[in-house]
Amino acid sequence: MGRFSFRDSHVEKGHNQRVSLRERLAHFTWSWFECTMSTGAIATLLSQQPNTFTGLRTIGKVFFILDLVLFFLFSALMTTRFVLNPKAITRSLHHPHESFFFGTYWVSIGLILYCIQQYAVDACGPWLVKTLEICFWIFAGCALLVAIFQYHVIFDLESPPIHDALPAWILPLYPFLVLGPLAATLEYSQPREAALPIMIGGIMFQGLGWTFALIIYTLYITRLISNQLPEESKRPGMYVAVGPAAYTSITLVSLGSQAQKVLPDDFLSITSVPTGDLWKAFGVPAGIFLWLIGFWFFALSTVSVFFGIRKIYFTLNWWAFVFPNVGLVIAAIQIGNVLKSKSIGWVCSGATIVLVIVWLVVAVANVRAVWKGQVCWPGKDEDMEDVDGQETATEAPVLDLDGQGPA
Repeated sequence: MGRFSFRDSHVEKGHNQRVSLRERLAHFTWSWFECTMSTGAIATLLSQQPNTFTGLRTIGKVFFILDLVLFFLFSALMTTRFVLNPKAITRSLHHPHESFFFGTYWVSIGLILYCIQQYAVDACGPWLVKTLEICFWIFAGCALLVAIFQYHVIFDLESPPIHDALPAWILPLYPFLVLGPLAATLEYSQPREAALPIMIGGIMFQGLGWTFALIIYTLYITRLISNQLPEESKRPGMYVAVGPAAYTSITLVSLGSQAQKVLPDDFLSITSVPTGDLWKAFGVPAGIFLWLIGFWFFALSTVSVFFGIRKIYFTLNWWAFVFPNVGLVIAAIQIGNVLKSKSIGWVCSGATIVLVIVWLVVAVANVRAVWKGQVCWPGKDEDMEDVDGQETATEAPVLDLDGQGPA
């Protein structure tokens, strides 16, 4: 592999830098799974559109298949990185920046399960329904272990400063924000004896994700008030803050809407009124209540990105333009469905078109960044320190606004 090398075509002052394929793979970080998070999220969004047309489901399946291909490709590249340098496994999980993105790998798995439910259950039959039930609980157990041990490492060994607080600090617990919507979508095909534990588990898991996110929200807002906005290159990552409120809104509305079908009439020994009606009456308003919190973080992030756009250059954080905002649109779709509002449905259809376009733009920018050495390159990724522990951070090129290449 050392025979193959790449040249950084935009190194300042005319000095060309050659980097071998092996060296580039050494900087293939967990953050790449933000791409599979976003691709899987687009597939789930397309499967729940209130307004459909012939071929829409096929487009969704294409995104799902692409998500599977990318997930296995990225997993193979991460494995190659660790095989070439076994010490990189530990360093990636202990690194003060890269370690937070380990959660994106697990979120990607959760969205794959979500897509299997949406696109494959009708064609495969009862055996897949049972398989998804088992996978749900296995995935929940793995996510819990990741949340416990990853945050132990972060709190005990890394101790990141509060003044650097970012929404990305939520990422190790982000799988729990997906477990609630996953539980809700699995219930459509699960028998009642399996659906009830999944519903209870979905609420419990979502509670952990939302509660922890609320704590990080506090630190993040404190950082914004007492310091300043993140530097321009990190501002796309501000959209990560949209996800907790958005996906919790999905969970409350979806599970509440299905409670009448799943919960027995005398659940919790309540006989004066059907328990499912109570859960729906409380769950749907609570979900609507949370939606605007997610929208506020979306608006704040958008304004911040707009005012810093001339200094923004591509990083893998650009994928945050997609994944969290997909949750916001799906939550709005669920709210529109339960309120029987066609206007909300059409707004969500328009937002879906925008998000698909954004996905395409980010995908092209990602491919271009790989080609030009802006990612997977020493000093330009989330590891920021190479696998030998030496600082290699370098000045990255700013966003090309004039079509003349990086500044």
